[in-house]
Amino acid sequence: MTFHNPHLLWLLLLLPPLIAHYVWRTLQGGAAIRISSVDGAAEAPKTLRWYLRHLPFVLRAAALGLLIVALARPQAVEEYSNTSAEGIDIMLAVDVSTSMLARDFKPDRITAGKEVAGAFIADRTGDRIGLVAFAGEAYTQSPLTTDQGSLQTMLQRIRCGVIEDGTAIGNGLATAINRLRESEARSKVIILLTDGVNNRGEIAPLMAAQIARSQGIRVYTIGVGTHGMAPYPAIDIYGTPVGGTVMAKVEIDEKTLREIAETTGGRYFRATDKEKLRAIYDEINQLEKSKVEITEHVAYHELFLGWLLWAAGLLVVEFLIATLLLKRIP
Repeated sequence: MTFHNPHLLWLLLLLPPLIAHYVWRTLQGGAAIRISSVDGAAEAPKTLRWYLRHLPFVLRAAALGLLIVALARPQAVEEYSNTSAEGIDIMLAVDVSTSMLARDFKPDRITAGKEVAGAFIADRTGDRIGLVAFAGEAYTQSPLTTDQGSLQTMLQRIRCGVIEDGTAIGNGLATAINRLRESEARSKVIILLTDGVNNRGEIAPLMAAQIARSQGIRVYTIGVGTHGMAPYPAIDIYGTPVGGTVMAKVEIDEKTLREIAETTGGRYFRATDKEKLRAIYDEINQLEKSKVEITEHVAYHELFLGWLLWAAGLLVVEFLIATLLLKRIP
């Protein structure tokens, strides 16, 4: 509740002086009649009129307070808004080759990548996001969805070694493009994350980039890995770590990744550690903002009539009590 004339509420400060004056006048006593003795009157039982003697003033003071509130025009405020959003369809294409187990990121590249991607997804409320994983081949882990809970679960289930090893960047990109092909979103984006060089697959990365451009899809590419040498876990033939680490040279085809981004109107980024990767996702988050329009409506409903009726009712009750129950000798 709010008030149209809130300054009139200061008039409520008149009530304490009025109450103080009434109490003072009551203690001083009113008109008196001289009688020889009050012994008999002192022992007389107290009647209903005695208990109600201050009620008219209480009712009058309460009515005055209600009238002042009514003058201030109390109002009920009803606020509601219409929100319309033009979301962005985003596919995350994540490299899950065994090289993503490298420990130049803490604890490793794939775990750091999932953590940062999860935070990115949480910030994209209203957008449809899907997930593609690729190594020697590519598959859709999650189609486009606004169900963030389900998407986060599917993201955490991604792991290395579940499909044939290798780095099929073209296949991963083509699979993500296929998921966006029938999208009617105003903006379609692919974020492709890899740590290697294309060495598998039937589709060349630059050919996939041409297809993406023809479909109006922007591709942001991210190369993950430190410069120089990086520690890799020793793995068996199934891609399972068996203990120990080996040092190996980090090889990322930055030229191809940069050409993919430039062809589609996106950008290429290099992440050498987890914090840099987080900063890259934050930058992409700022570059690809969803359009949200909010129309707010405010309606006011007058409430002064109820306060006025209560004040009038109290004055009527005060008049009836004073006239019928507490009638005084002239």
